[in-house]
Amino acid sequence: MPEGDSVWRQARDLNAALGGQVLSGCDFRVPSLATVDFTGRTVQSVTSRGKHLMMLLPGPSPDQPDAVIHSHLAMEGHWDIYVSGNTAGARHGTAPKWRRPAHTARAVLSTARAVAVGFSLATLEVLSVAEAETAVAHLGPDLLGPDWDAEEALRRLRSAPQRPVGLALLDQRNLAGIGNIYRNELCFLGGVHPGTPVAAATGMPRIVDLAKRLLEANKDRFRSTTGGPARGDAAVWVYGLAGKPCKRCGSLIRHAKQGDPEFPLRAPRDIYWCPRCQPVER
Repeated sequence: MPEGDSVWRQARDLNAALGGQVLSGCDFRVPSLATVDFTGRTVQSVTSRGKHLMMLLPGPSPDQPDAVIHSHLAMEGHWDIYVSGNTAGARHGTAPKWRRPAHTARAVLSTARAVAVGFSLATLEVLSVAEAETAVAHLGPDLLGPDWDAEEALRRLRSAPQRPVGLALLDQRNLAGIGNIYRNELCFLGGVHPGTPVAAATGMPRIVDLAKRLLEANKDRFRSTTGGPARGDAAVWVYGLAGKPCKRCGSLIRHAKQGDPEFPLRAPRDIYWCPRCQPVER
């Protein structure tokens, strides 16, 4: 799943390509939006809220209210941007083809200078401004947003003291923007096992501070890193490195699955940890 910094970059790039531009084409490829066409409308802005993308299209008249195209990338979603003229006819065999399979395209938005194609989007819907605000009202402070509030994030994390740190960090209701890679890396950098209850993790303020610093540092980078020896081809400390020696102490990194009882229908997620640097505390 894309992390908050990746979604922030998607919003930045989409805004640079579409912001202030009139849509010359609008093709939604989901049944619920089959009759929706915003051709002729101007894209005012594209912003991110945690892992959600919001594209604002002001209404051209009082009887046509402002609309928000809301998308969520989930595990596989991505917005690709192409230069207009190079890909407008891609699906017909002319000009360079899309970089992803055409059958996974869910939205194709065209302007005079760019074409934005949303592939494998887990969520794609058109909302009113009020509905868009409701759609993200449950989110905690956004690590890369103007509403960032470290104290509020800590308060939310500590509101369920027996919840494992690994689950609390992934819960977007506590703080918005952390995905599975950052969750594992933050636990390592904070010296806490992902299964440790929040109440037993004395370093939560430091972990929250590190989360903010890491996403800020990586938001303009094509390839993220979590610092120190975690650079280059292996830009992580523990994530995905099961069975390899810890870069700090040499102990072998371990791997398991961590399910969330609050969301029993969600598949358990991978956790990685160093048994020496991150001792289990119960």
